[in-house]
Amino acid sequence: MNGPVAYLVTTLGCLIGAAGVVVAVVAVRKGRKAARPAAPADPFQDTDSDALRGDPRTLKPGDIVEIRRVSYAVRGSVHLNEGSWSWAEHLLDTVEGDKRWLSVEEDPDLELVLWTAEPAATITPGASTLDFAGRRYALEESGQARFTATGSTGLDPSGTLRYHDYRAQGGERLSFEAYGQAGWEVARGEQLHRADVMVYPQAGPEAS
Repeated sequence: MNGPVAYLVTTLGCLIGAAGVVVAVVAVRKGRKAARPAAPADPFQDTDSDALRGDPRTLKPGDIVEIRRVSYAVRGSVHLNEGSWSWAEHLLDTVEGDKRWLSVEEDPDLELVLWTAEPAATITPGASTLDFAGRRYALEESGQARFTATGSTGLDPSGTLRYHDYRAQGGERLSFEAYGQAGWEVARGEQLHRADVMVYPQAGPEAS
């Protein structure tokens, strides 16, 4: 083999070798990216109930939710954030016009509370205990959160919420909420069991 030919063969060999190294590096990088671990998951999350009864964490306007054999349409949803904490409240409506709110929170277990408004209540929050409708409630927590609203809630698309939450013996709740500069709205809440709630997601632009 003469000199020029040998030089050409050697050069081609080097180029092919370099290309192989580049391909190998790219493959390794892609492999590392694909192998990146997923976000931590709660090992005790009741995924069986979510699969059989629907996941309340994914509720959105237009969905149907059945609570103790009563069917409600989700008219609107409010998503709230306070620091790193977040929860949701959904406005429910029956065919007869019976309105309720369903709050969905993980603390760290899933907590579902069905709320009934008390528009005639004249009490105000702030005290460490309050007596209402024959029950004594103790202050559990209070604060201020930011919210975003979707669907028909009667609220601005976003804003702030002040709240005081009280609890009575046996688990009954009493909540005070004030959106923006509005006055306090009072509601009584009853904690639900996971089996009390069945979710029927509806197809729509927000459906996953």
